[in-house]
Amino acid sequence: MSSVDVLEHYKDIIRKYIPDYESVEFEGPEIAVYSKNRTEVIANGDALKNLAKEIRKRIVIRAHPSIRAPSEDAMAFIQKEVPSEAEISKITFDSNLGEVIIAAKKPGLVIGKGGFTLKTIREKTLWRPNVVRTPPIESKTVDSVRELIKKEKELQKKYLLAIGHRIHRPTLYKNTEVRLTTLGGFREVGRTCLLVQTKESNVMIDCGVNLGSSENEFPRFDVPEFNLDKLDAVIVTHAHMDHSGFIPYLYKWGYHGPVFMTQPTRNLATMLQLDYVDIADKEGKEPIYTKKDIKKEILSTIPLEYNEVTDIAPDVKLTFHNSGHILGSAMAHLHIGDGNYNIVYTGDFKFQRTKLLEPASYKFPRLETIVIESTYGGPHDVMQSRHESERHLVNLITDVINRKGKILIPVLAVGRAQEIMIVLEEMLGKRIPDIPIFVDGMISEATAIHTTHPEYLSEELREKIFHQGHNPFLCESFHQVDSQNARDDVVDGDPCIIMATSGMLQGGPSVQYLERLADNPKNCLLFVSYQVEGTLGRRIQKGWKDYNTVDEKGKRHMVRLNLQVETIEGFSGHSSRSQIMGYLRKLRPKPDRVITCHGEATKCVNLASTIHQRVKCETKAPKNLETMFLN
Repeated sequence: MSSVDVLEHYKDIIRKYIPDYESVEFEGPEIAVYSKNRTEVIANGDALKNLAKEIRKRIVIRAHPSIRAPSEDAMAFIQKEVPSEAEISKITFDSNLGEVIIAAKKPGLVIGKGGFTLKTIREKTLWRPNVVRTPPIESKTVDSVRELIKKEKELQKKYLLAIGHRIHRPTLYKNTEVRLTTLGGFREVGRTCLLVQTKESNVMIDCGVNLGSSENEFPRFDVPEFNLDKLDAVIVTHAHMDHSGFIPYLYKWGYHGPVFMTQPTRNLATMLQLDYVDIADKEGKEPIYTKKDIKKEILSTIPLEYNEVTDIAPDVKLTFHNSGHILGSAMAHLHIGDGNYNIVYTGDFKFQRTKLLEPASYKFPRLETIVIESTYGGPHDVMQSRHESERHLVNLITDVINRKGKILIPVLAVGRAQEIMIVLEEMLGKRIPDIPIFVDGMISEATAIHTTHPEYLSEELREKIFHQGHNPFLCESFHQVDSQNARDDVVDGDPCIIMATSGMLQGGPSVQYLERLADNPKNCLLFVSYQVEGTLGRRIQKGWKDYNTVDEKGKRHMVRLNLQVETIEGFSGHSSRSQIMGYLRKLRPKPDRVITCHGEATKCVNLASTIHQRVKCETKAPKNLETMFLN
């Protein structure tokens, strides 16, 4: 029996519910049904629900291209039907999926009361309308990703068909056997990579790089358990490079399978990976992959929403849940076999509501093993409360500005930058002086991507943006720096706050600012995010008073640190030790086993021991290259 036989079997079942269908195809994890019968396309709600319940697969019914309205006519109808107050900015047609994407400043007016306008568009044009909000800040990354998908739609369709047949191939074994192999990010921070294997499937969760180490920069693929040709799927929990940075390398060396992530993760990861290649080029290094490999990843990406159950292999279903770490970050729930075994991989998570995001999810349908981060899992990792952190920040900024200094905040472009921007915007003119805030590096582009996906932001922030008409990211006190001359003006100018990448001082404008500001004791260097071992940021946190650097002419010189150095960890996107323990106490259902990862060795081991004592379950803190049988 082959995937073709499986498809024929499904066709027989589908015909009972949709008798006049024209064709049925596996399109990635979905089964797409094409029909020339207008009634079947429009009025298929109950039939589709019953069909999906019987075959337990994601079903989508599409109008056959021959009965859809020509795109020009459909566009004219949409523009006539939707009130001008909706302010439509763009209408795009995807002929492969039979979708029309309508971007508008006021999407509610496009949808209509009770969805009436959308229903009318679908009935009259037979295109499936998909409404998105026109972002207040345009993102070059999002635009380029959408243009690539539009340009290569035939190639992407080819990928989806091939992926679909691989996902829906028949299973050979009835008994479920699950094993994990740790390829990176265990008893360390960086190059996160975990291989999940059954008798049927091979699934990789995350595939990152270690930006703080040249010796241990990449995951370990030199193990007998790993075979690129047998890899069924890659799951990406979030966009940070220590989780997503090595994925294009898989495509460079012949991987042809899918990558599953949320849409924000796809866009943010693309931005960071392209920057990774650009930095290597500027430094005269040969990048480990090219932009061509990143494009392959984009076209092979299958974006998923939270709480959307999806087949990713013959015996593995994936569901993403909010992890509260950065925009689009997700916990991965794997449902293996017929529910015989269930794994949750938390990725990086925050079990606390922040200005930017809702807290991590803690309820799952089934759970046997959870793999949990340990970044701040040590016994001495006591994190300041948000209230204390904000008070500390206010006092620090006030002191530095009063002494006519400047505050440099190295930030990760994604996550901490936006959180700090919101915090500062609320404080300006109230708790701190109304001073300019300069943002440099990829922060502005990352922020633009945040405004493209408002549905992933916190409820409080959405309320502020959409119902109160106040978008903190558009604050007039934020100024984008995009040239060396502009940087010179900032350094030579009046007291201010400077937010710049990279967050760990591993290159980028933050290092340039530090070199210029370091000698003046009136200035302050403020860390607000985790500093990985081996980075310049971590060394300075440990007390280094100087460091060597190389200028543009290749000449070495020493930078002496006379400025104030401070750390405020309460703004972190990672859970504190107490939050991790609180999460495990609240977690439902209770797991049989907890595996710690993504932390320094002593923290992973200590956290595992503490969990064993307090939560009363089996725990393990594996090293890299260990294989564990779970059942």
